[in-house]
Amino acid sequence: MALNIVLVNPEIPQNTGNIARTCAATGSVLHLIEPLGFSLADRYLKRAGLDYWHLMQYHVWPDVETFLRAHPEARLHFASTKAPRGHHEAAYQDGDFLVFGCETRGLPENLLERVYDRCVRIPMRPEARSLNLSNSVAIVLYEALRQTGFPGLSAEGALTGRDEPDAPWLDYV
Repeated sequence: MALNIVLVNPEIPQNTGNIARTCAATGSVLHLIEPLGFSLADRYLKRAGLDYWHLMQYHVWPDVETFLRAHPEARLHFASTKAPRGHHEAAYQDGDFLVFGCETRGLPENLLERVYDRCVRIPMRPEARSLNLSNSVAIVLYEALRQTGFPGLSAEGALTGRDEPDAPWLDYV
């Protein structure tokens, strides 16, 4: 299984491209619910996702109802600045769906009222309106991955031996 990222009516192609790259790097599945504010052929979408599109799985759904009918047993967590608890307080499981609204409006309040016990918020200063959508997805997704043990991901890296000549910061470390 894998964690699932659900974007409801995303509007900005660069955000969706960045989220696609995050999904590729984590093995998460991306679900896009129409209408989208861009074409999937959009050059900005492809550029933001770089060359990672072949590493990821994504689905496009015509509307929320079709998505929900296809996943009747889904464990859904809804991200919103209006949520009653922090994203780190939820208990995530492999296969969960993390649902995010569009950049300008978020998720509708009539939905949030019905699922308020499953809503999570990223802690931030009260006077800040919100974080960027792709940053929000990464923050919540990595908490869910942490709780599930980072399945299939490597926590270790290695130096490549590639040096940068004339790196002035080397004199300061």
